[in-house]
Amino acid sequence: MRMRLLLLGGGSTLGRALVRLGAEEDIGFLAPRPPAQGWDAASLTQLVDDTRPDAVINLAYYFDWFQASRVSAERFAAQERAVERLAELCQHHDIRLLQPSSYRVFDGARATAYSEKDDTQPLSPRGQVLVRMEQRVRALCPRHVLLRFGWILDDSPDGLLARFLVRAERDKALFLADDRRGNPTPVDDAARVILAVLKQLDCAAPLWGTYHYGGHEATTALALGQAILSEARHLRENLLEEICGQAHAARGDAAEEPQHGVLACKKILHTFGVKPRAWRAGLPSLLEHYYRHV
Repeated sequence: MRMRLLLLGGGSTLGRALVRLGAEEDIGFLAPRPPAQGWDAASLTQLVDDTRPDAVINLAYYFDWFQASRVSAERFAAQERAVERLAELCQHHDIRLLQPSSYRVFDGARATAYSEKDDTQPLSPRGQVLVRMEQRVRALCPRHVLLRFGWILDDSPDGLLARFLVRAERDKALFLADDRRGNPTPVDDAARVILAVLKQLDCAAPLWGTYHYGGHEATTALALGQAILSEARHLRENLLEEICGQAHAARGDAAEEPQHGVLACKKILHTFGVKPRAWRAGLPSLLEHYYRHV
């Protein structure tokens, strides 16, 4: 690939997976360390002026958007301003922008899969930030790809998977919603999809817009938890025997988490030829990575 690729958030789990996969195909990324306070509008302006890349992959706020349990309103507000500035810079310098988003832009009220044409209606502050960020990117930077992902699973120490596995070792009982659905997406699979999109942005074809991706075979939170536990037992002995099902409405996060977060992935298949991979196949290596570092 001839493009100069600027990767913000190269130290995040998704950033590291992307760098690793890129290296296997001889694709390199410029992945500068963020300033101590994180990337903000001023530091991004300086960075883009200095580097003048062909494309920016913005994973700068990956953990807060995809893995954190709680993020302050102030932090989200600063990130929103930074994304707006980044979109302006990309438009000004004629740079392509690849920006991740998530199923959280929908309210999850309908049982059928969401397509890119469906109206957004976020429940949570995180979902609302993602919708506003998407709107700013569309308005300010026409040469963009917004990639909405399903339930991303990674091996970050305080991420979704880690919080679940810690509870599976510690708690006497564990409940997960048996009527909440989504597309689990191992982090390496998300990186594969980003790389596939980047490779085609190198061509002149105008493929700008919004795309959905989630691992193959939508499932419930309960079935996902059971699959993770059964795989984790090969690596750890002191895990809970079983998880109990619970209604989505009875969960503490029901007001913020979409009950139905399944994404339809036809558009990305037809445009970029990206086929969904079975999420179950990604669990063994993901858990191995996780337990190697805890």
